[in-house]
Amino acid sequence: MTTVLIADDHAVVRDGLRAVLEADGTFTVVGSAADGREAVELARKTSPDVAVLDVAMPVMDGIEAAKKIRKACPKTKVVILSMHAALAYVRETVRAGASGYVLKESAGAELIEAIRAAVRGEMFFSRKIAEAMAGRLVGGAHPAGLAAMERLSDREREVLKLVAGGLSSKAIALLLKVSPKTVDTYRSRAMVKLGVDNLAGLVKMAIRAGLLPVEPETE
Repeated sequence: MTTVLIADDHAVVRDGLRAVLEADGTFTVVGSAADGREAVELARKTSPDVAVLDVAMPVMDGIEAAKKIRKACPKTKVVILSMHAALAYVRETVRAGASGYVLKESAGAELIEAIRAAVRGEMFFSRKIAEAMAGRLVGGAHPAGLAAMERLSDREREVLKLVAGGLSSKAIALLLKVSPKTVDTYRSRAMVKLGVDNLAGLVKMAIRAGLLPVEPETE
Protein backbone atom coordinates (compact mmCIF):
# COMPACT_ATOMS: atom_id res chain seq x y z
CA MET A 1 0.00 0.00 0.00
CA THR A 2 1.15 3.51 -0.81
CA THR A 3 0.54 5.88 2.08
CA VAL A 4 -0.78 9.33 1.17
CA LEU A 5 -1.32 12.60 3.00
CA ILE A 6 -3.97 14.98 1.61
CA ALA A 7 -3.98 18.74 2.20
CA ASP A 8 -6.68 21.10 0.90
CA ASP A 9 -8.58 23.89 2.61
CA HIS A 10 -11.94 22.58 1.39
CA ALA A 11 -13.34 19.60 3.29
CA VAL A 12 -15.40 18.44 0.32
CA VAL A 13 -12.25 18.27 -1.82
CA ARG A 14 -10.36 16.32 0.86
CA ASP A 15 -13.23 13.86 1.20
CA GLY A 16 -13.46 13.47 -2.57
CA LEU A 17 -9.76 12.80 -2.96
CA ARG A 18 -9.82 10.28 -0.12
CA ALA A 19 -12.72 8.46 -1.78
CA VAL A 20 -10.95 8.35 -5.15
CA LEU A 21 -7.71 7.04 -3.69
CA GLU A 22 -9.20 4.48 -1.33
CA ALA A 23 -11.51 3.19 -4.07
CA ASP A 24 -8.42 2.32 -6.11
CA GLY A 25 -7.40 -0.19 -3.46
CA THR A 26 -3.64 0.51 -3.55
CA PHE A 27 -3.55 3.67 -1.43
CA THR A 28 -4.02 4.36 2.26
CA VAL A 29 -4.76 7.93 3.33
CA VAL A 30 -2.84 8.44 6.58
CA GLY A 31 -3.69 12.09 7.15
CA SER A 32 -5.89 14.96 6.05
CA ALA A 33 -4.94 18.62 6.56
CA ALA A 34 -6.81 21.89 6.03
CA ASP A 35 -3.76 24.12 5.61
CA GLY A 36 -0.05 23.97 4.81
CA ARG A 37 1.21 24.15 8.37
CA GLU A 38 -1.01 21.28 9.46
CA ALA A 39 0.18 19.31 6.43
CA VAL A 40 3.82 19.73 7.49
CA GLU A 41 3.03 18.64 11.05
CA LEU A 42 1.13 15.57 9.85
CA ALA A 43 3.89 14.68 7.41
CA ARG A 44 6.42 14.71 10.25
CA LYS A 45 4.18 12.41 12.30
CA THR A 46 3.15 9.96 9.59
CA SER A 47 6.05 10.06 7.04
CA PRO A 48 3.74 9.29 4.09
CA ASP A 49 5.05 8.00 0.79
CA VAL A 50 3.38 10.93 -0.98
CA ALA A 51 1.89 14.22 0.16
CA VAL A 52 -0.81 15.69 -2.12
CA LEU A 53 -0.93 19.43 -1.51
CA ASP A 54 -3.29 22.11 -2.80
CA VAL A 55 -1.17 25.02 -4.01
CA ALA A 56 -3.46 27.70 -2.48
CA MET A 57 -4.06 27.14 1.24
CA PRO A 58 -4.34 29.43 4.25
CA VAL A 59 -1.65 29.81 6.94
CA MET A 60 0.96 28.26 4.63
CA ASP A 61 0.57 27.65 0.89
CA GLY A 62 1.34 24.38 -0.85
CA ILE A 63 4.66 25.56 -2.27
CA GLU A 64 6.09 26.52 1.12
CA ALA A 65 4.63 23.36 2.66
CA ALA A 66 6.29 21.28 -0.08
CA LYS A 67 9.69 22.80 0.77
CA LYS A 68 9.28 22.08 4.47
CA ILE A 69 7.98 18.54 3.95
CA ARG A 70 10.81 17.67 1.55
CA LYS A 71 13.31 18.97 4.11
CA ALA A 72 11.74 17.27 7.14
CA CYS A 73 10.81 14.03 5.35
CA PRO A 74 13.25 13.46 2.44
CA LYS A 75 11.61 10.15 1.50
CA THR A 76 8.17 11.74 1.13
CA LYS A 77 7.35 12.77 -2.43
CA VAL A 78 5.09 15.74 -3.12
CA VAL A 79 2.37 16.09 -5.74
CA ILE A 80 0.78 19.52 -6.15
CA LEU A 81 -2.94 19.81 -6.86
CA SER A 82 -4.06 23.13 -8.31
CA MET A 83 -6.71 24.96 -10.31
CA HIS A 84 -3.97 27.15 -11.83
CA ALA A 85 -2.46 26.12 -15.18
CA ALA A 86 0.07 28.98 -15.34
CA LEU A 87 3.61 27.69 -15.90
CA ALA A 88 4.93 30.14 -13.29
CA TYR A 89 3.17 28.05 -10.64
CA VAL A 90 4.58 24.85 -12.10
CA ARG A 91 8.14 26.19 -12.05
CA GLU A 92 7.82 27.27 -8.43
CA THR A 93 6.49 23.88 -7.33
CA VAL A 94 9.31 22.04 -9.11
CA ARG A 95 11.84 24.30 -7.42
CA ALA A 96 10.15 23.46 -4.12
CA GLY A 97 10.84 19.78 -4.74
CA ALA A 98 7.47 18.59 -6.06
CA SER A 99 7.38 15.49 -8.27
CA GLY A 100 4.10 16.30 -9.96
CA TYR A 101 1.54 18.97 -10.78
CA VAL A 102 -2.06 17.95 -11.32
CA LEU A 103 -4.93 20.24 -12.27
CA LYS A 104 -8.06 19.89 -10.16
CA GLU A 105 -10.19 19.73 -13.29
CA SER A 106 -8.60 16.36 -14.09
CA ALA A 107 -7.70 15.17 -10.63
CA GLY A 108 -9.16 11.64 -10.82
CA ALA A 109 -7.07 9.31 -12.96
CA GLU A 110 -4.26 11.85 -13.38
CA LEU A 111 -3.79 12.17 -9.63
CA ILE A 112 -3.41 8.41 -9.31
CA GLU A 113 -0.90 8.43 -12.18
CA ALA A 114 1.00 11.30 -10.55
CA ILE A 115 1.24 9.54 -7.19
CA ARG A 116 2.46 6.32 -8.77
CA ALA A 117 5.01 8.22 -10.86
CA ALA A 118 6.27 10.02 -7.75
CA VAL A 119 6.76 6.73 -5.92
CA ARG A 120 8.81 5.49 -8.89
CA GLY A 121 10.95 8.60 -8.69
CA GLU A 122 9.48 10.11 -11.85
CA MET A 123 7.89 13.46 -12.68
CA PHE A 124 4.27 13.82 -13.75
CA PHE A 125 2.30 16.78 -15.12
CA SER A 126 -1.34 17.00 -16.14
CA ARG A 127 -1.67 16.64 -19.89
CA LYS A 128 -2.71 20.28 -20.27
CA ILE A 129 0.39 21.41 -18.34
CA ALA A 130 2.72 19.07 -20.24
CA GLU A 131 1.43 20.37 -23.57
CA ALA A 132 1.90 23.98 -22.48
CA MET A 133 5.44 23.23 -21.30
CA ALA A 134 6.29 21.46 -24.54
CA GLY A 135 4.99 24.42 -26.51
CA ARG A 136 7.40 26.74 -24.69
CA LEU A 137 10.48 24.66 -25.43
CA VAL A 138 12.81 24.80 -28.41
CA GLY A 139 13.89 21.73 -30.31
CA GLY A 140 11.14 19.42 -29.03
CA ALA A 141 12.35 19.39 -25.45
CA HIS A 142 10.63 17.01 -23.04
CA PRO A 143 8.67 18.44 -20.05
CA ALA A 144 10.62 16.15 -17.68
CA GLY A 145 13.83 17.64 -19.03
CA LEU A 146 12.57 21.13 -18.26
CA ALA A 147 11.60 20.06 -14.75
CA ALA A 148 15.08 18.63 -14.17
CA MET A 149 16.72 21.84 -15.38
CA GLU A 150 14.77 23.85 -12.79
CA ARG A 151 16.96 22.22 -10.12
CA LEU A 152 20.09 23.80 -11.57
CA SER A 153 21.51 27.26 -11.04
CA ASP A 154 21.97 29.51 -14.09
CA ARG A 155 25.71 28.83 -14.13
CA GLU A 156 25.21 25.06 -13.80
CA ARG A 157 22.85 25.11 -16.79
CA GLU A 158 25.36 27.16 -18.76
CA VAL A 159 28.17 24.72 -18.01
CA LEU A 160 25.91 21.75 -18.80
CA LYS A 161 25.09 23.16 -22.22
CA LEU A 162 28.78 23.72 -23.03
CA VAL A 163 29.86 20.31 -21.73
CA ALA A 164 27.07 18.61 -23.69
CA GLY A 165 28.20 20.57 -26.74
CA GLY A 166 31.59 18.90 -26.56
CA LEU A 167 33.75 21.61 -24.95
CA SER A 168 36.49 20.61 -22.53
CA SER A 169 36.71 21.98 -18.99
CA LYS A 170 39.68 24.11 -20.04
CA ALA A 171 37.80 25.59 -23.01
CA ILE A 172 34.74 26.32 -20.87
CA ALA A 173 36.95 27.90 -18.21
CA LEU A 174 38.44 30.26 -20.78
CA LEU A 175 35.00 31.12 -22.12
CA LEU A 176 33.46 31.79 -18.71
CA LYS A 177 36.63 33.32 -17.22
CA VAL A 178 36.82 30.84 -14.34
CA SER A 179 39.24 28.06 -13.45
CA PRO A 180 38.90 24.52 -14.91
CA LYS A 181 38.44 23.28 -11.33
CA THR A 182 35.43 25.59 -10.94
CA VAL A 183 33.97 24.25 -14.18
CA ASP A 184 34.40 20.68 -12.91
CA THR A 185 32.64 21.66 -9.68
CA TYR A 186 29.63 23.07 -11.58
CA ARG A 187 29.52 19.99 -13.78
CA SER A 188 29.65 17.65 -10.77
CA ARG A 189 26.87 19.56 -9.02
CA ALA A 190 24.72 19.43 -12.14
CA MET A 191 25.23 15.69 -12.51
CA VAL A 192 24.28 15.05 -8.89
CA LYS A 193 21.12 17.19 -9.18
CA LEU A 194 20.12 15.49 -12.44
CA GLY A 195 20.87 11.99 -11.17
CA VAL A 196 23.36 11.08 -13.90
CA ASP A 197 26.86 9.72 -13.44
CA ASN A 198 28.45 9.94 -16.89
CA LEU A 199 28.79 12.28 -19.86
CA ALA A 200 26.36 10.31 -22.03
CA GLY A 201 23.64 10.72 -19.41
CA LEU A 202 24.42 14.40 -19.14
CA VAL A 203 24.13 14.86 -22.90
CA LYS A 204 20.79 13.02 -23.03
CA MET A 205 19.44 15.21 -20.24
CA ALA A 206 20.57 18.34 -22.11
CA ILE A 207 18.76 17.13 -25.22
CA ARG A 208 15.56 16.45 -23.28
CA ALA A 209 15.73 20.00 -21.93
CA GLY A 210 16.17 21.46 -25.41
CA LEU A 211 19.72 22.66 -24.80
CA LEU A 212 20.91 20.65 -27.80
CA PRO A 213 18.86 20.13 -30.99
CA VAL A 214 20.18 16.67 -31.79
CA GLU A 215 22.20 14.05 -29.99
CA PRO A 216 25.89 14.25 -30.93
CA GLU A 217 27.71 11.13 -31.97
CA THR A 218 29.52 9.33 -29.18
CA GLU A 219 32.17 6.70 -29.42
